[in-house]
Amino acid sequence: MDGARFVVAVGADNAGVDLKNMLKHRLERNPWIEVVDFGVPDRSDPLAYPHIGLKVAEAVARGDVRRGLLVCGTGIGMAIAANKVPGVRATVAHDSYSVERSVLSNDCQVLTLGARVIGPELAARLVDEWLTHEFDPSSASAAKVEVINEYERDVAAGPFVPAVAP
Repeated sequence: MDGARFVVAVGADNAGVDLKNMLKHRLERNPWIEVVDFGVPDRSDPLAYPHIGLKVAEAVARGDVRRGLLVCGTGIGMAIAANKVPGVRATVAHDSYSVERSVLSNDCQVLTLGARVIGPELAARLVDEWLTHEFDPSSASAAKVEVINEYERDVAAGPFVPAVAP
């Protein structure tokens, strides 16, 4: 962390809302974190995960928030939805090493968790760890991330041409 206030978007479907709400309240107790909740508020809300995942990822892509935290049953659907938004890299992670590498090696701005896969104590620990990691644009991984960014820009600029390994 660089000392700046961290703005984190959170979101979940009804399968992940209890874990999301627990993590949200925990994050809100931290004075350097501002939380923006994209829903759902409780288990009675039937809004499906793609709607939430896309909204959070769009907020990340626009720069309205620094990171996004999404929770569904497995974390997989949220990651797929969030990764459809240009400029966003989202990952499912349920262990410390994957959380670390998602940021340090891949510059992931969105973490997705599965409420049916991970317990609340581990989820809280992983979110805490995730927020301490920062991508280093001068790292050896930066060139690899830039390949992804270039591909994304090329696809957005014109007709789709499948990638070919050099």
